[in-house]
Amino acid sequence: MVTLYECGVRYRKNVDGTEKPVTELYLFDALSYTEAEARAIEEMQTMISGDFQITTIRRTKYAELFQPEGGDRWYKVKASFVMIDEKSGKEKRVSQTVLTLALDLKDAYDKTVEGMGGETDDFEINAINETKILDFFPLFEKNDDVKDRELSRRPATEEELAAAQGK
Repeated sequence: MVTLYECGVRYRKNVDGTEKPVTELYLFDALSYTEAEARAIEEMQTMISGDFQITTIRRTKYAELFQPEGGDRWYKVKASFVMIDEKSGKEKRVSQTVLTLALDLKDAYDKTVEGMGGETDDFEINAINETKILDFFPLFEKNDDVKDRELSRRPATEEELAAAQGK
């Protein structure tokens, strides 16, 4: 499960020659609300000239995040799986939500199926909805050598501090 934060950013935007207040939605990979807000402020300072305000921060959970090349819109895809309950031995449906970057609804469907293994025998897609998310800011870039983001951000142990200080 991937926990992300949707941040609403309100600012004045030039639309058809007049400045109008707009609120845009951005998605941040962060470990807390505070970190999401700090990252939103940092990123928006480079993108927006003038004043802006972080109006909302909402934690979201997605089973997967598919970000293949060639997409410009984010789609929320609800998929359901048939699972066997270990205690009762009965089949039950489990729904999960994934976020997919795609060009349109059909492309979102195709990229989700491809991202989930390419076979629709194991699951079915129940709904696809376009979101208002404009951009996603990952915690680490793809080329960063970080295997576990939680582990990489934990406090250092006394042994690690001593080793870093050359003791």
